[in-house]
Amino acid sequence: MTHEQAIRWWFGRINYEQRTPELSDLQLDRMRALLDLLGNPERNLRVVHVAGSKGKGSTSAMLASILRRAGYRTGLYTSPHLSSVEERMQVDGVPIASAELTALLADVRPLVEGMDARRPAGAVGVTFFEIATALGLLHFVRRRVEAAVLEVGLGGRFDATNVCRPQVAVVTSISYDHTQQLGNTLASIAREKAGIIKPGRPVVSGARAPEARAVIERLSRRRGAPLRQLDAEIRYTHEPGRIAAAADRLPRVHVVTDRRAWPVLEVGLLGEHQAANAALAVAAVEHLQEAGLHIADAAVVAGLAEVRWPARLEVVGRRPLVVVDCAHNLASAQALIDTLRLSFPAEGVPRRLLVFAGSGDKDLAGMLGLLAPHFAHVYLTRFVSNPRAVPPEKLAEVLRAVSDLPHTVCGDPAAAWEQARAAARPEDVICVTGSVFLAGELRPLLLGNDAREVLVSAGGSNVTKR
Repeated sequence: MTHEQAIRWWFGRINYEQRTPELSDLQLDRMRALLDLLGNPERNLRVVHVAGSKGKGSTSAMLASILRRAGYRTGLYTSPHLSSVEERMQVDGVPIASAELTALLADVRPLVEGMDARRPAGAVGVTFFEIATALGLLHFVRRRVEAAVLEVGLGGRFDATNVCRPQVAVVTSISYDHTQQLGNTLASIAREKAGIIKPGRPVVSGARAPEARAVIERLSRRRGAPLRQLDAEIRYTHEPGRIAAAADRLPRVHVVTDRRAWPVLEVGLLGEHQAANAALAVAAVEHLQEAGLHIADAAVVAGLAEVRWPARLEVVGRRPLVVVDCAHNLASAQALIDTLRLSFPAEGVPRRLLVFAGSGDKDLAGMLGLLAPHFAHVYLTRFVSNPRAVPPEKLAEVLRAVSDLPHTVCGDPAAAWEQARAAARPEDVICVTGSVFLAGELRPLLLGNDAREVLVSAGGSNVTKR
């Protein structure tokens, strides 16, 4: 197969990132059967498994950055991608090469097609994400990865990544998201996320809502998994970073666990929520140390300071300040608002302009109602790479029901950006948010480079210099 043929075949599979699944569509039988045919690569990896409603990607990036700094060849598997599918599987911060991906797909395709031929009529075939997970695990084994960080795609209990037996499981925050699949209570959502907890393997949890904590505590006890939780065995204080004309200052976090007090740590990602993620990462590192990995304090210090995770409150332009963020639910929208208030300049009476698009399965009315009071104007648009996008005219109806914020309807992200940029003064702030798909389409345009740039690297903060 050529690369184009391989990608076309892969993207032709059922893709639950582009259509909303029922919980019954998600299972582990197909994933286990495929991995059996591939020789069970997951059994040859030391894994950190990360789930959560928000923060799981950032926490995974922090852990990968720390492990790289500790000298381990490190795999990082995340989803969805921003601009290039190769971003999903990285070794030491470098996405898989297109040629390597094509070769892996050539190995996997006949096995998948053989499974298709044997499946019962009407049964779901191996999905896009299941194939992606198999590709990532194979890539890590072939590259002789010494530690792999796997981010859950959806939920946890039936996610394709939940075939691993991790050194430590991390559950970040629990909030309302994917309620159609995971349930409409924090307890039901926590039950799905906590499905990654394995018998006897330690768990680090950032869940704060009492009903979510209770579920995680109960499942951990039932499975004999040692549990440490934020605000109990893990505590932190946070000093916000500052984005300023003269020089930026990284956020600082002081972590104290039931094991020890850590030195003050700088974090390369903005926001109090990222300080909480850093505390979870530090606690996970302690478990890895206890499991025999040699991770010095200096590796933790450098790894957190250098972590970079694109489109998470990422500054991609100056005068005006341009911020790209992936907030896609109420909790992440609130985190965005809080960080804009604490870390971005208030001098010069700047206005904040919003470029927004969202998916139909999200609480868009709640998000727009939360964001609207903090912006002077919103440019409503739709991303073009995913059919779940809500038309901007529909977004305008949703907005008018919750706010009288002035708005402009734009047919595509590039048009929304051009109108926002034309209206902005040098002292203003333009914020792009609402979906990872919007961020993925606009970010290369804002940076003025190719969409296939290396999006995660060991070096620099989340403040991208132009």
